[in-house]
Amino acid sequence: MSMDRVAWSSLYNISQAKNGRRPFSRAMLKRVFAFARPYRATLIAFILLSIVLAFLAVATPVLAGQVVDAIVAGSGTDQIIRLAILIALVAVAEAGVGLLSRWFSSKIGEGVILDLRTKVFDHVQKMPIAFFTRTRTGALVSRLNNDVIGAQSAFAGTLSGVVSNVVALILTLIVMLGTSWQVTVLAMVLLPIFLIPARRMGSRLAALRREAAEHNATMGTQMTERFSAPGATLVKLFGRPDEESREFAVRADRVRDIGVRTAMLQFTFVTALTLVSALALALVYGLGGWLAINGQLAPGDVVVLALLLTRLYAPLTALSNARVEIMSALVSFERVFEVLDLEPLIKEKPTARAVPEGPVAVEFANVRFAYPAADKVSLASLEEVSTLDTRGGEEVLHGISFRVEPGQTVALVGSSGAGKSTIAQLLSRLYDVDSGAVVLGGTAQGVADGSQAGGLDIRDVTFDSLRATLGMVTQDGHLFHESIASNLRLARPDATEEDMWEAIRKARLETMIRSLPDGLDTIVGERGYRLSGGERQRLTIARLLVASPRVVILDEATAALDSTNEAAVQAALGAALEGRTAVVIAHRLSTVRAADQILVVEAGNIVERGTHAELLAADGRYAELYSTQFAEATAAVNEA
Repeated sequence: MSMDRVAWSSLYNISQAKNGRRPFSRAMLKRVFAFARPYRATLIAFILLSIVLAFLAVATPVLAGQVVDAIVAGSGTDQIIRLAILIALVAVAEAGVGLLSRWFSSKIGEGVILDLRTKVFDHVQKMPIAFFTRTRTGALVSRLNNDVIGAQSAFAGTLSGVVSNVVALILTLIVMLGTSWQVTVLAMVLLPIFLIPARRMGSRLAALRREAAEHNATMGTQMTERFSAPGATLVKLFGRPDEESREFAVRADRVRDIGVRTAMLQFTFVTALTLVSALALALVYGLGGWLAINGQLAPGDVVVLALLLTRLYAPLTALSNARVEIMSALVSFERVFEVLDLEPLIKEKPTARAVPEGPVAVEFANVRFAYPAADKVSLASLEEVSTLDTRGGEEVLHGISFRVEPGQTVALVGSSGAGKSTIAQLLSRLYDVDSGAVVLGGTAQGVADGSQAGGLDIRDVTFDSLRATLGMVTQDGHLFHESIASNLRLARPDATEEDMWEAIRKARLETMIRSLPDGLDTIVGERGYRLSGGERQRLTIARLLVASPRVVILDEATAALDSTNEAAVQAALGAALEGRTAVVIAHRLSTVRAADQILVVEAGNIVERGTHAELLAADGRYAELYSTQFAEATAAVNEA
C-alpha cells in the first residue's frame, strides 16, 4: 500500500468517526456481542484470515529484498526465478485470502444489519399509537438506517481491522528490528509527525462533516414536508415560496462552502502525510544506503525496510483511531438499544385466545382511561427535544359503561374532545384500559364470574383474532402509495379479485375503478391523494368489506365530506354495517338517527342514552346538539 493511499484511508476513518467517549457497561457490551453469537464460527474464520493476510503482507517485502540480494550477489537465474514465482504465489494467495476475507466480512456485516433492522422494525410495530404521534418519522428511520449501519461496522470493519493491524504491526516491527534497528528507530522518530496531523486535521474534518450532515438533514426534512401532496398544497395556499427558497438556498450555500473547505483540508492533509512519508523514505534510503556501502547492511535489506515502512505507518495510524471507531460503533448500538428497550404498552398474553365464531356483542364495563405520559411511550431523542413533555396521566374517561348486542348499531355523539374517539381506540385495542374491561361476546359480569355467559376481555384475545373480528374506518381514510388491489388486500391478503370487486361494488366505486386504465393495479398516490376525498373514503370502506369483520367501528367516517360524497359514502356504509355489530362516532347527527341506541358523551362521561326519538323527547344535551345543527343547516340553505 502506497503512502498516499495510507493517508486517504486514515483521513476517511478519522473524519467519519464520532466523538463519543462515554464509558460503556459490561452489560451493554454483552448485548453487543450477543448479536455476533449466530456468526461466531464465521467471525473466528474471518479473524484467522485477517491474521493470514497480515503474514502475507509482510512476506512480499522480505522476498523482494532477497531478490535484490540475489541480483547483487550474482546468484543464478534459477534462484531469482524461484523467488519471483514465490512472490507471485504470495500475491495470488493474498488476493484469494483477501476475497475470502471480504466475503466473510460482508456476510457478518450484512447479517448483523439484517438482524438489527428486523428486530427494530418488529419492535416498532408493537409500539402504541401514542409512540407514533410523538415521534418524528425521520428520526426513527435514521435508527433503522444510519445507526444500524454504524453498529454493523463494529463487526465488519473495526474488529477485523484491530486484529489484522496488531498482527501486522508486530510482524513488521520484528522484521524491521531484525533487519536494522537503527533504521527502525529512525522511522519511529518520524511517527509523531505522521500522527499529529491525522489527529488534528481529522477532528476538524469530522466537525465539518457533522455540520454538513445537519444541514443536509434539515434540507431533507424541508423537502420531504414541502414535496408531499398536503405540504405542497399548504405552501401554495399559505406559504411564502420566496422565503422557503431563500432559507433552502442559505443552507445549500453553507453545504457548498463546507464542501470546498473540506476538499482543501483533505488535499492539505494527504499532501502533508505524503510529504512526511517521502521524507521518511529518504531517510531510510539515506541511512540504509550508507550502512549498505559500509558493509553493515545488505542492499536487499534497504529495499525490505523501505517497503515495510508503509506497512508500519498504516497499522499504527489505524490503531491510533481504533478507539474512536469502536466508541462510534458502540454509540450506534446504544441508540438502537434505546429503541429496543422502550417497552410496548400493548402485549399479547401467552394464554390469549381467539374470539369464538358467530355474532359478537361488545360491552364496556366501568371503563376508566388516561393517556400515557410521554416517558412511557416515547424518547426525547426521537422527538428531537431536550426533555420529554411531562404532561399526561390525567383521566379522560370516567366509568364508561354500555353494551352493543350482536347486529346492533350504537352511535356516540357529543362535543369535540369529549372522548368518543378514545372509546373507539380502546375497542380496537390501540390502547388498554386503566380499569374496567372491554368485552367481546358474552357479558362483562360473566367474565368476572368465570361463567359460561362470559365473553372475552379484549386483553385476553390474540392480536390476529382481534384484527379478524374488528374493522375500523377513520376520518382521514389513509391509503398507502400502492395499487388499489394492494390497499384492499392489506385487510385480507388471500382475497381474490372477485372478492375485491364485490367489495368495490358495495362501496359504490365499480364504475370509477373500471374506467381507470390500470383498474385494480392503479397506484393511488401518497395517502391516496390521486383520488378524491369521497373516492378515498369509499375505498377504505371497500377495504373494510374485504376484511368482512364481525364488529365495525366508524370514527367520523363522513365528517370531512360534502353532501354529495356523504350520500355516496352513507350508501356504502349501509352495506358495511348490514348484519354487523357497529359502534359509530358521528358529528352529523342526521347520520345516526336510525341507530339502535345513541350515547351522548361529554367530558369523558355518558350523560344521555336512548333512541333518536327518546333523546329528542328528553330535551337534553342531544336535543340541544340536534337543534343547533338543524339551525345551522337551515341557515346554510337560506344563504344558498
